[in-house]
Amino acid sequence: MARDDIDESPDAPATSHVIKPLDAETFAAWLALAQKHNGVWGGCYCSYFHGDTEHTVKREYDGPAFKQRLVAEGVAHAALVFDGDDAIAWCEYGSPAELPNIYHRKQYDAGETSLAPWRITCFFVDRDHRRSGVAREALDGALDLIAQAGGGEVVSFPNELAEGKRTSSSFLHNGTRAMFEKAGFTFERHIGKSKTVMRKTIAPAVA
Repeated sequence: MARDDIDESPDAPATSHVIKPLDAETFAAWLALAQKHNGVWGGCYCSYFHGDTEHTVKREYDGPAFKQRLVAEGVAHAALVFDGDDAIAWCEYGSPAELPNIYHRKQYDAGETSLAPWRITCFFVDRDHRRSGVAREALDGALDLIAQAGGGEVVSFPNELAEGKRTSSSFLHNGTRAMFEKAGFTFERHIGKSKTVMRKTIAPAVA
C-alpha cells in the first residue's frame, strides 16, 4: 500500500461532509464503518489505546461492546466525518487517562516535562474515500471539538517516513508528520524508530 492510503492530500478539501462527535447517537454509524472493515486494524475496533475504567474491564468485553461502554461512560472521544448518513472517517482523541496505551510510552514519558491534557492517537478512513483529504478533515474536526471542550495543548505521535517510502496503511494509523505540520503542529522529537512527538495549542472556542 502507498503511504497515502490513509490520506495524504496536502489540504483539507471543500466538501459537504459534516463533523459529528462520537456519542450515543453516532455510535451506530461509527460501528458500521468499523464492521465494514472487519473491525479495522485486525479487529481492534479502535480500542487499543484505551485502558480499563472504574466500571469497565477491557478483557471482559469484545471490541464493539467495550467501545460502546466507554462511549456511554463519556471516556471515548472521536471526530467522525459524515457523508450523508454514513461515517466515512474518524480521528480519535482524548485525555492521557482515557488513552494511556501509546506506543513507546516509556520513551515519551521520559522526555515529557508537562503532560498535555489532550492526545490524538488514531485515524481511520473508509477504503472508498482514501486519498481525498478526509483524514485531514477528521483531524481538523477533532481540534474543533477540543476547542469546544476548552482547548489546551494537544500532542500526537504521527509517523515520519522517507519520501516515496511505501508501507501498510495500518502502520499509519496515527497519520504522518507532514499532515500534522500542515495542520499547524510543531515537531518536537522522535520516539521509537519512526514516530514523532508533535504539539499544538488550541484556543478555547468563542461562545
